[in-house]
Formats: sequence, C-alpha cells, structure tokens
Amino acid sequence: MLWEIELRKMEEKKLRRYLHPLLPLAPHRALSRGRGMVLFCSNNYLGLTHHPRVIAAVQKAVARFGTGSGASPLISGYTELHQELADRLARFKGTARALLFPSGYSANVGLMSSITGPKDVVFVDRFAHASLLDGIKLGGAKLVRFRHNDIDHLELLLSRHRGRRRFLVTEGVFSMDGDTAPLAELATLARREELIFIVDDAHGTGVLGPQGRGTLAAQGVDPEGIIIVGTLSKALAAAGGFVAGDENLIDFLLNRARSFIFSTSLPPPVVAAAISALRVLEEDPEPQARLRANISRLAEGLKALGLPASGETPIFPVVLGSEGRALKVASLLFAKGFYVPAIRPPTVPPGTARLRVSVNALHTPYEVNSFLKALAETLKEV
Repeated sequence: MLWEIELRKMEEKKLRRYLHPLLPLAPHRALSRGRGMVLFCSNNYLGLTHHPRVIAAVQKAVARFGTGSGASPLISGYTELHQELADRLARFKGTARALLFPSGYSANVGLMSSITGPKDVVFVDRFAHASLLDGIKLGGAKLVRFRHNDIDHLELLLSRHRGRRRFLVTEGVFSMDGDTAPLAELATLARREELIFIVDDAHGTGVLGPQGRGTLAAQGVDPEGIIIVGTLSKALAAAGGFVAGDENLIDFLLNRARSFIFSTSLPPPVVAAAISALRVLEEDPEPQARLRANISRLAEGLKALGLPASGETPIFPVVLGSEGRALKVASLLFAKGFYVPAIRPPTVPPGTARLRVSVNALHTPYEVNSFLKALAETLKEV
C-alpha cells in the first residue's frame, strides 16, 4: 500500500515520527515508560497548567457548565464564559475585539483563508508557522516568502509586486529558533506600503512584554491596525487559539472563517483555565520573573558550552545538522533522564535538524545545571 511504502521511506531518511505517551507529574516533569524525566521541550512556559488558581477555576467551571460546549459557537456552544475570555483577550492585546478558535492552527487557517484571495499577494517570513502557509494556500493568494527577518529583502520583493492588495505576515517569536521579529520596523513598513499586517504571537503571549502581553508590547509597537493571532495552549495553560483585531474584522471572521463556523466551540473548563491564567499574569509578576531567571541561567550555560544562545525567549535551538545526529543526541539525553525530542524536516529546513530546548518557570537551578552537564557529555559522545 502507498502509505506503507512512504513509511519505509521516512524510516530510511530518519524522518518517521512516533508517539511517546507521558504521564505528567508537573509542568516540567513526567514519567515515560515508568522512568522519571525532566522535560526541556514543553511550551508550558509559565507552568500555569498546575497553578492552584487555574485548577480551581477549571473545577468550578466543570461543576457549572459541564465538560463540553455541545455545539458550534453560532448554534449553542458559545457561553458567557467564552465571551468573557474574548473580551479579556482583546483588552490584553489592546484591540477592539477577539474571536476564539478551537486551536492556534485553526485560527491561522481560518484567518488567512478568509481574508486573502486569488487576487492578493502575501509576503511571509520564510520561518513562519505551517498553519499560516496552509491558510494562505487555501485562500488562493500568491505566496511570496522573504528571507528570515530580512527587511531589505522584503522591500525588494514588495517593489516587484504592486497594484494588488498585499499582506505582510510574520511571527512575534519564531517557534523553532526562539528569536523575535523586528516588529517596529515591519509595522512602519506596513503603514508606508499600505500592507495588511498580521502577527502570529503564539510563543510571545504570556512570555514577553509587561504582564506577558506579547512581542508587540515588549517592543513598544502600537497594535492599532495590526491583526494578532495567538494561542491559549502555551503560556496560558489551556487549549485553543484566537484572532484579535478591529470590530469589522471579527464580525467578518465569525461569518466567513470555516474553521470557526464548523467547529464545536472550546469546552468551558478550558475557557475557564485561560481566563484564570490571564488573571494570574495581570496580578502576579512572580511566574514571569522565575521564567526570566531560568532563561538567563540556561542561556549562560549554553554559551559556556560554546553554543549560541540569545536569552531573548525560553526557546533555544541546538542545531545538530543531520537527522541521525539529532536523534542520537536526543536518545542519549533520554537515557540520562532528560526528554528533548529531535526536531527534523519538514518542521525545520533540511540540514538543520536540532534539539528545540525550552525552559519554563518551574525548572529548578539544579535541573537546569544538570541538563547542561548532560548536554555537554552527550555532545562529546556524539
């Protein structure tokens, strides 16, 4: 069968993937096949999935709303709790309104497939997330990719595509490299060139800026006129995605975005978790402070090993090149009690297979130092 042949090809190229069921013990610890592991791969950056206030909010919501929403948002699946979260997210991001989606992927696909069409041109950073690219393809617009964070290259490409409606798309924090986009420069360029500017801030929300308001806030960029996409599944300790923007955009999306219209809405307990996480961010600076301290500790340790580490975000790429080498390093670290799966194409470009190391607020100094020691030993072995 076709899929069996393709699976063999994946196996030969060391690109086949497998599921590894874990039994979570904490935001940064789990059991794997009965073995205790320290996770340095999670997007649970603030560790709020296990925060007492978040857990209490979920329990209260289950008792009041039940376990699921039971319908799509435009039928009967949209509760007062959903509206409260949408309103809070809009205030949090500095926009007029926000719309909830079942996932960050569906938010990007729903947005891009709804607002772009065959007559449009979309300029996208070449490291932008697959969900953005998939949404653009569904919309039928011409896709033009510019070199990563390269303003000069973007301007050159813009000069070649005039006379059509144009969009500019980037991430706030790039999920596989951990660096940030030059949003102030891009926003200025978007205004000058009359581009519709979209920022996917999935990995910046809750992590960067005052109270975790995101990469735009961290860089002092006014969100006016910018479309912001985000997720609830990372620092906000829940699941789902959202698009934040002006009144007319949100009205348009709830009428046209198929991934919103034809999906059952988020379960109320999940919504309650995100609301509670936002409250923690707004009221308690401690989780962000702990995360920042761990980012600095890990960055300093990686630099001491001769590895590049900006320390700008919780994401640290340890680029190893070949798929085989990345798998070997991940396997040896696993044997030492550290879970950091290898990241391979097509998630990253060919020749850049890596460990995507991420730190969170609950890692202890001992755990960070132990991981650095294990990584140094493993790299020497390989």
